[in-house]
Amino acid sequence: MLREEKRRTFLLPDQITAPPSRSGASSVEASRNRVITVAAGFALAFAILCGRLIDLTLFEPGSEPRHSVASGPITYERADIVDRRGVLLAANLRTASAYADPQLVIDPGAAADRLAGAIAGLDRDDVLQKLTSPRRFVWIKRGLSPSDQYAIHSLGIPGVAFQIEQRRVYPHGGLASHVLGFTGIDNRGLAGIEKSFDDRLSAASRRQAKPLALSIDHRVQFILEQEITAAHDRFKSKGAAGIVTDVVTGEVLALVSLPNFDPNDASVAPDDALFNRATLGTYEMGSTFKAFTVAMALDAGVADLKSRYDASQPLRVARFTIRDFHAKNRWLSVREVFVHSSNIGAAKIALDVGGKRQQAYLRKFGMLNPEPIELPEVGTPILPKRWRDITTMTVAFGHGLAVSPIQLAGGIGALVNGGVRVPMTLLKRDPDADIPGHRVVSPSVSRQMRKLLRSVVADGTGNQAEVAGYAVGGKTGSAEKSGKRGYRQKALISSFVGAFPIEAPRYLVLVMLDEPTGDKKTFGYATGGWTAAPAVGQIVERIAPMLGVAPQLPGGPGSAAIPVGALVQRGKSVAH
Repeated sequence: MLREEKRRTFLLPDQITAPPSRSGASSVEASRNRVITVAAGFALAFAILCGRLIDLTLFEPGSEPRHSVASGPITYERADIVDRRGVLLAANLRTASAYADPQLVIDPGAAADRLAGAIAGLDRDDVLQKLTSPRRFVWIKRGLSPSDQYAIHSLGIPGVAFQIEQRRVYPHGGLASHVLGFTGIDNRGLAGIEKSFDDRLSAASRRQAKPLALSIDHRVQFILEQEITAAHDRFKSKGAAGIVTDVVTGEVLALVSLPNFDPNDASVAPDDALFNRATLGTYEMGSTFKAFTVAMALDAGVADLKSRYDASQPLRVARFTIRDFHAKNRWLSVREVFVHSSNIGAAKIALDVGGKRQQAYLRKFGMLNPEPIELPEVGTPILPKRWRDITTMTVAFGHGLAVSPIQLAGGIGALVNGGVRVPMTLLKRDPDADIPGHRVVSPSVSRQMRKLLRSVVADGTGNQAEVAGYAVGGKTGSAEKSGKRGYRQKALISSFVGAFPIEAPRYLVLVMLDEPTGDKKTFGYATGGWTAAPAVGQIVERIAPMLGVAPQLPGGPGSAAIPVGALVQRGKSVAH
């Protein structure tokens, strides 16, 4: 038997018979079941592992949070901001921020030394305090530059990693900084347009990534900043402001406040630089208000350009004495009162208008309420507590009532554009949409005021704003600043507001200097005619060609500006 079994063990392959078919099928089925069982086991184990990771990450106290709910502020995507021509003014940039899990840092002291040594500005003790914190997530530094990120990465410190965030950047630096404002480290708006339109710009409320188009023209903005800075530096003023507007649409093409700041690093800017003098500051604007005084007298019919007023002697009212800076010591016509900037004549014209009617006109000009412009930094006018006769007289030449430069620009714009007060805006208007506004004075009074404003530059105190080829019209202003013991004679708010081309005005330029100091070329004078008017002339000369306003040459066909008649008609269609 034994020999027979051995022979069967060593049978040749061709001698082996096939197994029964039923037995083979059972073997394949068993193998398949084993594979399915093993796969199910792996799937279950993977599901359990995922569930535990989610539990640890989201719900277990003390664990490292997800980056999106980290113990620092959340950063948001924001829409771009562009100027009226599509030039980028503000955008988002993806940047890395360094964070650490202190529980994974092996040697906090050594790590703090290495991090502080690699990154300028990092405080070693502050970093060490963070790395020894019981928390599982601490920020090391946010908004890293590529070189700083590389430096930290090269250290290879366990427990230190990076998170990609969104950082707001302003490619033109401080250009239009008081218009744009800035965002915080969480990318939410804190000032300017960034704050006013925070919901619109942030990803939470916008469905489309369309940029926010401003009325600002970055070319005009650049020129305005250059010229305002030059005047500010030359006359050593405490501050300055400048505005360029379209008197037809109310769009602000440029707005400057000095000193300014870089919105890319607004956290280090001093409070004085963050203050917007063009919209938030309120000032007694001096003789620029005489334009309103004469206009309301003409519109109310209490005087005409030939009406005469006695300016031969200072005007005494109770304990107050009103004098003329450029005294003519004679009777003056309304035209002469305006051209020679007579305080005495303006005060007497205002008395003829009357206090109540004066207030009504000033309200329509926009001088008694904050300007409804799209910025959070908007100043409220400082009004007299009681509107007595002396108030009526001093307000007539720009004392006793403080307004913001943007209000003044809007009011003077109404005088020259056909008589319609259009709200100022920092947003680009649809050229086909109706323009809101209300009528303040008649078109005929507006025409008379344009002639008077032109006379101030051609024959009066604003002659340094004259520009060859462009008929500029405007008004000077020099107001003493008030102090604890009354007005300070050597501390002036000096300004000039001009429009061009004055026969058919389209653009307005305002320059204001806070406490300028005269020099040899101005013979020591720091008034608006000597300090602000030349700056306006320089600005007009540079921006007029790029705005499409052709110079009017002697004997030439004239200016390419929009005819004022068309403006008046449009003003009628929207005024109420």
